Amino acid sequence: MTTTRQKVTGLAGVPSGRRSKYAVLVFWLVLVAVAGPLALKLTEVQDNDALGALPATAEASRAVQRAEQAFPDSRKPLAVAVYVREAGLTAADRAKVDADRAAFSGYADGGQVSPPMASDDGRALLLSFPVAGDADQRADAVSDIKQRLTDGVPEGLRTALTGPAGGEDDVFDAFAGMDTTLLLATAATVALLLLVTYRSPVLWLIPLVTVALANQLASAVVYLLAKHAGLAVDFQSQSILTVLVFGVGVDYALLLIARYREELRRHVDRHAAMAVALRRSVGAIGASAATVALGLLCLLAAQLPSTRGLGPVGAVGIVAALLAMTTLLPAVLVLFGRWLFWPFVPRYSPDAVGFDVAAEHGVWRRIAGFVGRRPRTVWLGTAAVLVALSFGMVNLSIGMPHDESFTKEVGSVTGQRMIEAHYPRGSVAPAEILAAAGPAGQVVAAARTVPGVAEVGEPEPSADGRWVRIAAVLVDTPDSDAALDTVGRLRATVHAVPGAQAVVGGDTAYLIDEKRTVDRDNWLVGPLVLAVVLVILVVLLRALVAPLLLLASVVLSYVAALGAAGLILDAMGYPKLFVGIPLQTFLFLVALGVDYTIFLSTRAREETARLGHRRGVLHALTVTGGVITSAGVVLAATFGALSVLPLVPSVQTAVIIGVGVLLDTFLVRSLLVPALALHLGRRTWWPSALARPAVRPVAAPPVERIPAAS
Repeated sequence: MTTTRQKVTGLAGVPSGRRSKYAVLVFWLVLVAVAGPLALKLTEVQDNDALGALPATAEASRAVQRAEQAFPDSRKPLAVAVYVREAGLTAADRAKVDADRAAFSGYADGGQVSPPMASDDGRALLLSFPVAGDADQRADAVSDIKQRLTDGVPEGLRTALTGPAGGEDDVFDAFAGMDTTLLLATAATVALLLLVTYRSPVLWLIPLVTVALANQLASAVVYLLAKHAGLAVDFQSQSILTVLVFGVGVDYALLLIARYREELRRHVDRHAAMAVALRRSVGAIGASAATVALGLLCLLAAQLPSTRGLGPVGAVGIVAALLAMTTLLPAVLVLFGRWLFWPFVPRYSPDAVGFDVAAEHGVWRRIAGFVGRRPRTVWLGTAAVLVALSFGMVNLSIGMPHDESFTKEVGSVTGQRMIEAHYPRGSVAPAEILAAAGPAGQVVAAARTVPGVAEVGEPEPSADGRWVRIAAVLVDTPDSDAALDTVGRLRATVHAVPGAQAVVGGDTAYLIDEKRTVDRDNWLVGPLVLAVVLVILVVLLRALVAPLLLLASVVLSYVAALGAAGLILDAMGYPKLFVGIPLQTFLFLVALGVDYTIFLSTRAREETARLGHRRGVLHALTVTGGVITSAGVVLAATFGALSVLPLVPSVQTAVIIGVGVLLDTFLVRSLLVPALALHLGRRTWWPSALARPAVRPVAAPPVERIPAAS
């Protein structure tokens, strides 16, 4: 215990030093001044095409590439205007369609719009054409087209714009201003929870402002990497970056501030208190950051571009949060002093070593006592609850139809459903065959023999005469299992035509390749993440049994989270998961779930060396329970902010990660892990020295009155 001022040395002394803290503050002022303007430019380098892209090696991707080279019009997104009158089209309706067709020619690539296509029932007409111009010009054009569709509409005629151009515009409209909305929702959520946690009118502002600056730094670095290093950034990765920096950064702040509060009772000098707090917590914080960052970087092994791009973006956010919370936050805390904790100011006390744990950790002392009395019953019961929750996964399925990806009805989805009601189901998105011109007749003949193909169009030659494009209308809806099987058979059939070099693209072909890519990523990246986390835990805890125990617990927690989320999402009407959700949520829940067990287990290891295994584990649970629970609630609520976005995958991510973090916080870390550690005894730390009977604890008070800090 330190009762007088002492010289603070080492790296922990830099942000907590009497003079060096000012250098840290100046460094951050300069850093933020440079990063701020760059962070504002992040949206300029977004490439949202990656959200729906497949690997270049996928057949659907090769079909798109060949189509763009041979048929330049395919590079432009197709706009499909649909007109429907359930009682049958009238002359006035047809006049409206003809007038629109003439007007739309000004926006069409090539300046012409093909004649309208009528439905067999005489109730619908379609106009389709590629929209000319670059992205900005297309956005203006589609806006004008939508306006034209609603002008002068005869009473009773329904109109809508769909197709890739309409869908692209709907996404743009849905997310207009959403980056600001998400940031405000996240910041408001964190601010409220910090107010509840600290019950101080001032203290909550410090971690909130610090994490906001960390987010600015992360956004600036991501912008530079996207601008100059080719890093792919889309709206999804930018949204998760914001949530991740706020959630993880505040977690680190809660852990550090809790340890700082303990040390303030043992040190007259707040600088010395911060140095000790930082030195004793930076190991757990650093290990946590390394776990999440390296886990995210494992996504670089994925083939799906949207998943692969998320890895480095998230890793940058974690590093920025770590840097801010271990340098800027300590410097600001020691600058302002103890009064930040008002009205619950931690005062220096000469008898702090005998501080009554029950006075400040009463609830967690009782929980630790409950776990300690019947550890075997506790871990078996907790595991049974988690296993029972996992059965909720039967409510979930993988694969989300495009028309169910928005949380609200949009024009492109309305138009697609109108088409499906009046045209053959497969005509909405026919399969597209790209083949060499020579054997085109053989390709057409072969395609017509495939069961499930309703109609095969005539070959359309490319301008240079080398290739042909053939539309194959399917009997079934494009995203049905039957359609997937049909396209599989179609591919095998046209591939067998000698010299055709045929490839099959289109929406159904895309779904087939997407599933293959995701399955490959799941089987490769999932085990890779587990291996990385295991290595980090082994190095951190210098043991083998404890890391395996922790890893098994978070995997069980993930399965239970999927099950619990399955019940919730089914009730919300969103049980069909976007294909990338399982892997992304697995990564976050394994990496973030290990965070809390790292905070607990590193403290348990520290206390075991001093108090012995049983009392060390119970003491660690007692003194870390409150802060880790607060951190878990903050992180779950922060990810919950993703639900403000109008995309179903964002809502699904928010629910799964939110539920998973809460399960980790309240069941796995609070009950399962400590109960298992007590049941196994000192073997938990095998093969380290702590596992050997020769280790003898130092004298210490009983659990009810053990020190609040080592």
